Amino acid sequence: MPSFIHTESDLDAALEALGKADARFTALLAKAGRPPLRRRADGFAGLAAIIVAQQLSTASANAIWGRLAAAFDPLEPAAILRARPAKLARLGLSAAKIRTLKAIAKAIGGEDLPLHRLAALEADQAHAALTAVHGIGPWTADIYLLSSLGHADAWPAGDLALQEAARVAFALPVRPNAKEMQALAESWRPWRAVAARILWTYYRAVAEAAKAAGIKRPRAAKPRVPARPKHGASAGRKRRKTRTGRAPAPGR
Repeated sequence: MPSFIHTESDLDAALEALGKADARFTALLAKAGRPPLRRRADGFAGLAAIIVAQQLSTASANAIWGRLAAAFDPLEPAAILRARPAKLARLGLSAAKIRTLKAIAKAIGGEDLPLHRLAALEADQAHAALTAVHGIGPWTADIYLLSSLGHADAWPAGDLALQEAARVAFALPVRPNAKEMQALAESWRPWRAVAARILWTYYRAVAEAAKAAGIKRPRAAKPRVPARPKHGASAGRKRRKTRTGRAPAPGR
């Protein structure tokens, strides 16, 4: 059965378990402090809120969500299915988000997406069920599992802030991509969501310290606990070109 983080006690137990599995997280906790327990609403409304907020500032997302919640109270799949796209567009939703919300509502209504049963599934199975619906990408699925369901093993490998946090925390030469993040976190099962919470909190602390010092991008710090050795005799000899792009804002 999958594990979940619903309470502060759940979080404390998970932090202890992850620290025993990988001592590097104990060092990160000592520097950044305990991550907050942040929960979102679950169900259709919770998933819709994540969709609405994508690629928007917090202020814009809150404004659109406020209009949507006021227009559809309660916000239910059947109501979104009946709503005309023009009405949803007037509330501030893009055409792509309207299509996604309608696809989710249709999938829920047809039992293709049984949100009420996702909690009984392992993280990878629940992730697959969510991403099978048009418009739900890997990041959306992971954030829903982590913050709405409290799944202890959700791992948003494609989150840029999490990738940058891993680069800084583990002194990596470049920011790892989603595939590399999956491999990095494999040994942290079934507590990958806890690892994400610690890394986001650590990166936020490091970014704030860098800003105070006038540094634009946090530097990779030498970990207190040595990083695990790479597999293969030639691993240390391989080099990659540094990826370009600005560092993302601190994570959640």
